[in-house]
Amino acid sequence: MAFPDRSVSRRTALRAGVGVTAAAGLGLLPQLAAPASAATDATGGADLSFIIDCASWGARPPAAPVTMKSGTTRKIIVHHTDFPNVTDYSRAQAVHLAQEIQDLHMDKNGWIDTGQHFTVSRGGFVLEGRHRSLEALAAGTEQVQGAHCVGENNQGIGIENEGTYVTETPPAALFESLTQLCVTICRQYKIGANNIFGHWDYNDTDCPGIAFYRQFPTLRHTVAKRLGQTSFPDRTWPDVFVSNAGPVVRVVQWLLLNQGYTVPTTGAFTADTVAAVQDLQAKLGVVVASDGTVTDPTWEALGAPIRQGDSGNAVQALQSILVHKGYALTQSGDFDHDTHKAVQAMQHLHGLPPNGKVDTDTWCATVGGIIAPEFG
Repeated sequence: MAFPDRSVSRRTALRAGVGVTAAAGLGLLPQLAAPASAATDATGGADLSFIIDCASWGARPPAAPVTMKSGTTRKIIVHHTDFPNVTDYSRAQAVHLAQEIQDLHMDKNGWIDTGQHFTVSRGGFVLEGRHRSLEALAAGTEQVQGAHCVGENNQGIGIENEGTYVTETPPAALFESLTQLCVTICRQYKIGANNIFGHWDYNDTDCPGIAFYRQFPTLRHTVAKRLGQTSFPDRTWPDVFVSNAGPVVRVVQWLLLNQGYTVPTTGAFTADTVAAVQDLQAKLGVVVASDGTVTDPTWEALGAPIRQGDSGNAVQALQSILVHKGYALTQSGDFDHDTHKAVQAMQHLHGLPPNGKVDTDTWCATVGGIIAPEFG
């Protein structure tokens, strides 16, 4: 499987003194492969008027030309800014937010421009982030190289959502505008609602927040309904690789230990981890990824079935990700009652029978993947 260049440097947490902040299985939408009529405008008929462009919110010019990537877009990555949950829902606040983020990214992080492609305010205003992102969206054939999620900046559209959503959920206006934006991105880039992920599915971060992340099945379901998408892959796994890090990588490492490999469980995608993934792929007789990408068949082989009463490294893997996602349990390696209840809650959230048994679908949903029952 060929992947685009993913060498963009790590996205720094949003901070302004107020808080830290292939084709197979992708669910592409063939029914959206071309505009309905050759007479459409440059946007393919899409209404992008709800997005405030850089000029309209007074963006500074980028410090260097932005880079455009052709035909690489495969997913949407949703973030929260980790800024205060303000009660000012005005357009003026949205403009201030966009300017504050750009200043932070350029002056503190040293980036050429805003890191993400689009920003959604708590009042529901949608703004262009990095210059030319709106232009690229209109065409649907290119995306601007961003700086929002390490490893995904050339193949994922980044959306920042104003606020902090660890214990709170976004206002209805924000959620509706985010939904509209995701629908538009999916249509323009011909990807499915099953390609909407969270930042922590790829990087070592608490973004997009525990409470917000639990709304993602609803977000994806609503986007799919508005798209008219009725066909979904059984499972869409997070395709982590050597440039990624964090809780999902840690799961991979625990599951590799369960397979008899010797790897650290730090969440850093080390050379030992790459080598173990590649060795497993060779043994499975599947494509060996040069960058250690944990492909769908690799995940399917790693996700051993477990249930209450079991113990060991696979249980450690499960508990490590459940703890990170806010479930009340202790990572002990023993599949106890608290772990069973957490699995049931996870299954219920993703449309699975809440039996507490960890099968392949449950593994996929738990590690950040998207499963077909979510759309039922």
